[in-house]
Formats: sequence, C-alpha cells, structure tokens
Amino acid sequence: MKMRTIVSMTLFISFILLVVTSIILYIVPHGRVAYWSNWHLWGLSKNQWGDLHINLGFLFLFTGILHIYFNWRPLLAAMKSRARQVIVFTPHFNIALILTLLVCIGTVLKVPPMSTIINLAESIKDQAAEKYGEPPYGHAELSSLKLFARRLGLDMNMAMTLLKQKNISFSGPDQTILDIAEENHLTPKQVYEIIKPALQSSRQKKGLPDIPPPGFGHRSLADICTQYHLDMPKILQSLALKKIIASPKQTIKEIAAANDTDPRVIFTALHDICNR
Repeated sequence: MKMRTIVSMTLFISFILLVVTSIILYIVPHGRVAYWSNWHLWGLSKNQWGDLHINLGFLFLFTGILHIYFNWRPLLAAMKSRARQVIVFTPHFNIALILTLLVCIGTVLKVPPMSTIINLAESIKDQAAEKYGEPPYGHAELSSLKLFARRLGLDMNMAMTLLKQKNISFSGPDQTILDIAEENHLTPKQVYEIIKPALQSSRQKKGLPDIPPPGFGHRSLADICTQYHLDMPKILQSLALKKIIASPKQTIKEIAAANDTDPRVIFTALHDICNR
C-alpha cells in the first residue's frame, strides 16, 4: 500500500466530515438552549459534535501537512515561472489570497454576503430557542434544586412535593437539576415545567435582575414587561426621555439596532428605570 494514497484518502474523508460537522455546528442551538433542552442530533450532543469537529480538524491538518510533503515537487512546479524560478506570489496565488482576505475582512466588518451568512445562523439559532425554550439563567441545569428554587423564588417544599407527585426520583434538595433529569430520562426543561407551579406560592419580585438573563436580547419588550411586571406605558415614556425610541413588539436587539446602540445599553436603561 502506498502511504501517499492513504494520506490523500484520509485527507479527503476528513474534509467531507469536517464539512458535515461545520454545517451541524452552524445550525446547532446556542449552548444555553442545547444544554437546557438536552439537544441531540443523530444521538450526539452539542459538546460531542464540537469535540468531533475539533479532532477531525486536527486529523485534516496533520494529513494536510503530509499531503504537502508527498506532493512538494508538483506544488513547487505550480509556483515556478517560465524562467523556472520559484515565485510565491503568482497570479493564481494572489487571486486566492485576495479572495481569502475579502472573506476575513468582510466578516470582521460585517458586510454582505459574509454578514448575511452570520445573520442566517443567528436566525436559525433564535428559532431553535423559541422551539426548545430558554433556561431561566445561564447553566441553570447545573444548579442544585435548592439553589434553583432560591434563584427563581420557588417554594422549596411545594417543588419537592410536585416532583414526588409525578414519581420523579431525586436524592434531595442538593441534587442538581441535570442529575434529576438524567436519572428520570427527562430534560432539565421538563423538570422545571413540573415544579414551575411552585411559583404561585412564592412572592413575585418586581423589576429586572441585576444581569441580563439568557436570551434577553431576543425577547420583545412586551414579553419582558409581562414577565417582570413592568408598566409598559411608563417604560416607553422613560425610554423616550433617554432618547431611546421603542415599541412593545420590538425585541431588545431590534430596539438597540434602531437606536444605533448595544443591547446591553438598553438593558442598563431598563434596569435604571425599574430601580428608580
């Protein structure tokens, strides 16, 4: 068997698989959504697809280096001028370099069509967030039941009662939401849905949290006002005084874009209004 052939075939196969994993990572939900909903595709989780992509990348890199080694002479021949002198910046190389730089610069500056590709990925991920649901806060699934209840204002005793009524096995309040979910073949989101009625017996805190909750930028102003018991007319009036024009149906990101600012600036403005 020829080593050159093996290297070439490995390079080709790893390239095809890299394309597949790249497409999957392009459409995979945001991490917070994937972990919360226990997202899988073809039996693999988001982390497993990411690990597969990284190792395939290293395999592609390694075989790519060997491929260059075995094909060094043909490569040099392609870079030689008619005078048989090696020239790196040949017309073909220059065109390839310019195309690559245009993609890199266009991506950084967020100009079409590079920005269109990025925006499409964000749109796909936003749709996944709507389908699978957002966690109440980042990595909520790693919190213990006790901490989870405390952060969300759940009645702890009622939450445990609700779990027992649904025959959900758990060792106690110190067990994480993720462990409870895996032990009962559920997703963390499903566990939360079971204990969510415990919110009814707890005192609801008005006003925004001190830090933006996950997915805050993708939610509409009306949705946020409803969840945090905010006075919509007062919010709109106060934002207008800060020279921020908004409508209830707009998302925070859309409000930020319309006012040529950042979503974090909008959150800070809303937080200041709520805490007056």
